[in-house]
Amino acid sequence: SAKTFWTTTGMFPQELIIGFPKCVKISKVAIQCYLVRTLRIERSTSKDPVGFEQCVEKDLQHTEGQLQREEFSLPEFQATYLRFIIKSAFDHFVSVHRVMAEGT
Repeated sequence: SAKTFWTTTGMFPQELIIGFPKCVKISKVAIQCYLVRTLRIERSTSKDPVGFEQCVEKDLQHTEGQLQREEFSLPEFQATYLRFIIKSAFDHFVSVHRVMAEGT
């Protein structure tokens, strides 16, 4: 829902884990967030959210008053879980408004 979002509690790092019903192939991940400085995306193919491996880490551009929109085109990989780690921010609190994963 465009009316909902996830917000941090003010300390970093913060993490958000998204689980899929089964292991899927992913080729692109997109995120809409606010005031995120450094973001790392990790994946796990385990039945439980453990054993994560890093996919990408990026410093995002500051966009005052607007959502940050980032797309990560990645070599196709499998994942049961995606973990988004917000390592640092431009302010004490940040928000994640939308996460999209493309694949099969």
